[in-house]
Amino acid sequence: MQTRKLGYTDLYLTTVGLGTWAIGGGGWAYGWGPQDDADSIRTIQRALDLGINWIDTAAVYGLGHSEEIVGKAIRGRRDQVIIATKCGLVWDEGSTTPYGRLKAWSVRQEVEASLRRLGVDVIDLYQIHWPNPDEDIEEAWATIADLVREGKIRYAGVSNFSVEQMKRIQPIHPIASLQPPYNMLRRDIEAEILPFCAANDIGVIVYSPMASGVLTEKFSRQWAASLPDDDWRKKYSGHLQEPELSANLALLEGLKAIAARYGRTVSQLAIAWTLRRPEVTAAIVGARRPDQIEQTAPAADWALPPEVLAEIDDLLARRAEAMKA
Repeated sequence: MQTRKLGYTDLYLTTVGLGTWAIGGGGWAYGWGPQDDADSIRTIQRALDLGINWIDTAAVYGLGHSEEIVGKAIRGRRDQVIIATKCGLVWDEGSTTPYGRLKAWSVRQEVEASLRRLGVDVIDLYQIHWPNPDEDIEEAWATIADLVREGKIRYAGVSNFSVEQMKRIQPIHPIASLQPPYNMLRRDIEAEILPFCAANDIGVIVYSPMASGVLTEKFSRQWAASLPDDDWRKKYSGHLQEPELSANLALLEGLKAIAARYGRTVSQLAIAWTLRRPEVTAAIVGARRPDQIEQTAPAADWALPPEVLAEIDDLLARRAEAMKA
């Protein structure tokens, strides 16, 4: 599996990494419904067996549960995996709804808790999850810089930051990576964010390349309606509401035809599409079962030819027109 260098760091990431948001399970405000921990551990271990060399998690996923499961799964295999986790979303005891906090004392508490849950001595990539509250991003970033110097973190990155926010913190400590959402249905980072990252040697790790399940074969009206009540997509994803729902279903039919010509899946096509950009280091691919990561991992080595990219552009233009109707 090919790798790409992450920004200015000495980390070489496989172009597909395993995302563990859903592995955190349900029972909290942004959960994905029930999840079997044994399946989660098998999924993580299968990803490593396939050659994937990094895992993305966050303290808030499952309110600490995802990090605990990652820690169990990598026991005895720490030297095979780069671990990326995040801070800045916290929760109160008895509450299932996280909120943003970026105070220095909180960041220190959070990194210690993540190290404990993961069962590691150092975190390879530690990221601010959201720039919220905005006025505290400098305080949090300065604290993370201190933690790098103290040896608890190897490299520091950010997630969901704008160019202006990155400009504010870059003089404090160099940004190793940005983690933004990016897929065929959400392309706003192409205008300013990707050029800025390229100019400043900041790696880009994109999340949601399959649009949280929309850009996969399983997507249908029935699938959308069948999501558990505690799956965040049921309430928060505009992709599942009209008129976008019908436009996305039409897009999916076109993508299925392209993927079938190459003996590939729509999931692989969607992931490979994000990797076509030279600024993108890697894509985070979520999985809840071993067979899911087996199906998506091959996207890491699929370079889409120009004619396929042009065909996808045409399909996306038709989708945009359909949403105006």
